[in-house]
Amino acid sequence: MIHKTLGPIPVPTIKRLPSYLRVVKQYKSEGVKWVSATMIAEELRLTPIQVRKDISCTGIEGRPKVGFQIDDLIDAIIYNLGWDNTTDAIIVGAGHLGQALAGYEGFDSYGLRIIGAFDHNKKKVGGHIGKVEIYHVDTMESFVLNNRIRLGVIAVPAKAAQDIATRMADCGILGIWNFAPRDLKVPDGVILQRTDLATSFAVISAKLRREISVGEYYAPIIDD
Repeated sequence: MIHKTLGPIPVPTIKRLPSYLRVVKQYKSEGVKWVSATMIAEELRLTPIQVRKDISCTGIEGRPKVGFQIDDLIDAIIYNLGWDNTTDAIIVGAGHLGQALAGYEGFDSYGLRIIGAFDHNKKKVGGHIGKVEIYHVDTMESFVLNNRIRLGVIAVPAKAAQDIATRMADCGILGIWNFAPRDLKVPDGVILQRTDLATSFAVISAKLRREISVGEYYAPIIDD
């Protein structure tokens, strides 16, 4: 049985829950019925205390010396991540990045479904990215209203990103997932999540340089 949480789940915990879900699903595929925090922690190089604390945020309780019933734990994580209901979304920007995102079939397992792509290039309008049709960006507002879209993905160049974000918010989009290399301003009540590819690459690049630079000193890199 899944219980609703009493308060918001900390962002660091939310970021770890998909990894827990992946590990637990793997155990399930191997026929395992119960999984402990220690088992999950060993797979992800975390501490059992951290895993127990994170899982407690989902409202599920384990049994001493036994752990968590796998099906219940999977359901609890999916529920708290909001992946139990399919969310229709649009993406603006049908360039290389936009095409990769719109064509990624793995989003289905997260409850995300891209149902429309938009671009200013008239040559792309009417085409498809997989099953997703490309429309002209000038029709975005009417599409959002007609389909009651609440989530928008931005994959346009930096100079165009703020205009698109403003237009999304004005026509009723409540959540914006921004892949453009620019910080955006949105009204209160609109959720904005930026995925910064440069920042992610900077972390792995710095770690790699530290790893291969034997005998040289670099400041330590501490994960959040």
